[in-house]
Amino acid sequence: MIHESSVRIPAEHPSFAGHFPGRPILPGVVLLGLATRALGDAIGRAVPPCGVASAKFLRPVGPGTELRIRLAEAGANWRFDIFAGEDCVATGSLRVDPA
Repeated sequence: MIHESSVRIPAEHPSFAGHFPGRPILPGVVLLGLATRALGDAIGRAVPPCGVASAKFLRPVGPGTELRIRLAEAGANWRFDIFAGEDCVATGSLRVDPA
């Protein structure tokens, strides 16, 4: 199963205020939260706190960026790739306990 969704990160997102003044970038934890939320949408239920099997943050994400999140089942894990345009900005996999 593959699931894709999109989200625009508003310039007013609160994480930009302190991360980093003068050159705001979206923290990796916010990207992981977006992947987890997209996973909940993909499987049709809220995802409880899950484990991060792996995560790589490849490029910074600035204010106003449109992101595309692609998820794919990978055994007991779900692989995620987050794109800004054609550039992959984050990749990894999440562990989810069975319902």
